[in-house]
Amino acid sequence: MSDLFSYRYGYKQVRSNMQIESIDESLRNCLWNLLDNYYWSKNEKAYLDRHTGLYLLMDRIWDEYFKVPTDTIPRSSWHHVYHELRDYFFSCDWNEVYDFIQFVADNFAYTSTNEEFMDECNRILKRELAGYRFVGGKIAQITAEEEIAEIEDALKVSQPSGTVVHLKRALELLSDRKSPDYRNSIKESISAVETICATITDNPKATLGDALGKIRRQGKVSIHPSLNNAFNHLYGWTSDEDGIRHKLMDDPELDFEDAKFMLVACSAFVNYLKVKASKAGIRFES
Repeated sequence: MSDLFSYRYGYKQVRSNMQIESIDESLRNCLWNLLDNYYWSKNEKAYLDRHTGLYLLMDRIWDEYFKVPTDTIPRSSWHHVYHELRDYFFSCDWNEVYDFIQFVADNFAYTSTNEEFMDECNRILKRELAGYRFVGGKIAQITAEEEIAEIEDALKVSQPSGTVVHLKRALELLSDRKSPDYRNSIKESISAVETICATITDNPKATLGDALGKIRRQGKVSIHPSLNNAFNHLYGWTSDEDGIRHKLMDDPELDFEDAKFMLVACSAFVNYLKVKASKAGIRFES
């Protein structure tokens, strides 16, 4: 877009600031077009076809998202259904746009369609300088592509299963736009690292501090001393001397940046440990 004549010669300005807590007209239009391309256009009849994934999706939108009776869905006229959706989308608040696209991608019956839709959304969100992306199936305020890559790679861990459970929960708590829980998101991020370290040491009850110490003493998995110390300090920030997560409860200033840093840092450390364990011949059970 920026290579068009008007942008190259300064007759129109290329957006240069991130869209945080806002959505401009261009971005809203583009996201609607993706909904149209991937979902709405699948209904080829004048009525809402019971034999398409859209039929169940509309039930869920009316019931779980709009929270209105499903017998108000104008099933006999796809035109009316479409325009109710369109009227809502173009009048709702910026955060509700993200709620809506996430809900649709989470509730349509065909996973491949949802994955393609989320990938295209991320392409548009990046192009339009939006400060949000689909990460692990959730809309999250993660602004750097490198950060997204670290989290996505860590979420691909199949074993130990507890690691990905903790990371997914950390992401959910961080990306909850109505009531984000930064404190518990940080705890879940640390717990993900704790789980993979405990698995490497074959001691599922070990705290992160104990597990890191044992990994260092065993010497089988080589962790650079500075990195080992850094995570020991992060663990100390979240725990008291007995390994109980209390210190965070005393800090009223925890915010999005703190929780995002911990999620990205812990995801990166999980990825690092996966590679190191593999090189040491450690295989996690499937």
